[in-house]
Amino acid sequence: MAEPAQGARHLLVVDDDDRIRELLKEYLTRAGFKVTAAPGGPQARRLMETLEFDLAVLDVMMPGEDGYSLTRWVRERGGRSGGTPVLMLTARGLAEDRIEGLRVGADDYLAKPFEPEELLLRIEAILRRAQGRARPAGALALGRCSFDPDRGELVCDGSAVRITESEVDLLRRLARTPHQPVERGDLAHDAVDASGRAVDVQVTRLRRKIEDDPKAPRYLQTVRGVGYLLAPD
Repeated sequence: MAEPAQGARHLLVVDDDDRIRELLKEYLTRAGFKVTAAPGGPQARRLMETLEFDLAVLDVMMPGEDGYSLTRWVRERGGRSGGTPVLMLTARGLAEDRIEGLRVGADDYLAKPFEPEELLLRIEAILRRAQGRARPAGALALGRCSFDPDRGELVCDGSAVRITESEVDLLRRLARTPHQPVERGDLAHDAVDASGRAVDVQVTRLRRKIEDDPKAPRYLQTVRGVGYLLAPD
């Protein structure tokens, strides 16, 4: 079996049928993907808690936890992994089954039996759409979010997030010198409250929107005795 190229997109394949799972893994690896396989929901959960995947291919009808429940768990996780694209595979091609798959958060639904080439084309289409939702050129990557200084737009998990003009101005100032601290006084220069308390409030609000854990910020950091810095990916 050919080894995937360095930097290849990483797929998770979950199917309780050993033969189908191994065939999918071999076919998708030959197509240039890095593929990790799991026989069921519990194993898939453990993998997704420790690894990042570009897309998950999930069988619906599995003993124990089915694909619907697993997809719902993925979406409820939030953060970057919660936005992982999902393609569902199932022997049940009824309209209500497809609707249920889309309702719980699947990106596409393919009924068995299927042509491997069709699966590959659907995977590529989903990945293109996901890439289209990625940050525009010039935007700063902040985990599951991105900030475009030119447009003054904050996007998290593929959706625009409302921020005030003062919050836009604060992010723009920090974005001018990423990974370098900016003094609170400079950030508060044009603010009504020149003491910097207004800046602190804005930072707190932005952390709630950007950070997975606002109490342990990764991207909007405090530099003690100085001010704040923006640490994009």
